[in-house]
Amino acid sequence: MKVNAPVQSTITPAALDAICCDALQHEANAWPKPGLVTPVDSGSHRDMSYASFVNSIAALRGYFADIAQAGLQAATYPELQKIALTAESRMFAATHGANTHRGAIFNLGLLAAASAYQSTRPEIQTQTCGMTVAKLWGTAILAARSQSAGSHGQIVYKQFAVGGAREQAAAGFPAVYDMALPALRRLLAAGVDQEQALIGTLMVLMAELIDTNLLWRGGEAGLIDVQRAARQFNRDGGVEHAQWRARLLSLHTSMVARNLSPGGSADLLAATWLVYKVESS
Repeated sequence: MKVNAPVQSTITPAALDAICCDALQHEANAWPKPGLVTPVDSGSHRDMSYASFVNSIAALRGYFADIAQAGLQAATYPELQKIALTAESRMFAATHGANTHRGAIFNLGLLAAASAYQSTRPEIQTQTCGMTVAKLWGTAILAARSQSAGSHGQIVYKQFAVGGAREQAAAGFPAVYDMALPALRRLLAAGVDQEQALIGTLMVLMAELIDTNLLWRGGEAGLIDVQRAARQFNRDGGVEHAQWRARLLSLHTSMVARNLSPGGSADLLAATWLVYKVESS
């Protein structure tokens, strides 16, 4: 991965919990996001709403501290899984069965555990959290794929040979470090406000990520069409274009009509915000 060496200060599990929950709230609040839930509407998600996202985030408070504490103590992947599954149960109870944050529980949980692990080990504090995830748990993450038989991600994996969230994590989150994080840093450095920068980063992910949620909902045609539209948006100036909101609202309308949602990109957007906050270079 093409990354600058991060500099991480000692960070507590409680602080990581707050950053993770803030990342989820920032992602939920950002508008417009094509196909996704925002405070304005539910996008292509008929089984959830902005309120369900707020309730889900509230239910997850404390989870990221728990998994970070486990990471601090060099927990095995099965030990981390157990904590994550408990958090999933809390999420489903809070949302009446809606899967608002399963991807975030996985992605942010692993990155929080990695950050905590590194925080008391100065010899590895110059490597990214993604690298730590890959080194400590990458093999086990891929080996555990069979445990998710019947999930949307597993069905997409079998049909399209696309690894999705598991392969991203096992490889150290290359989409975050190679694409999203540089985009976020560039936009913030250019003076773009936080919400706008997050949406711009989302569009970078949508343009390049093989988003398994798009494949699940729209097949290869849906994925290709969204990637093409996102690339055109970015070529035309992205969120720095004077009419960027109107252009994204038009894309949002067309994606909702086709029931398309870039949920994988949204999960990695929250992961990017976490990495941005805990790694500086």
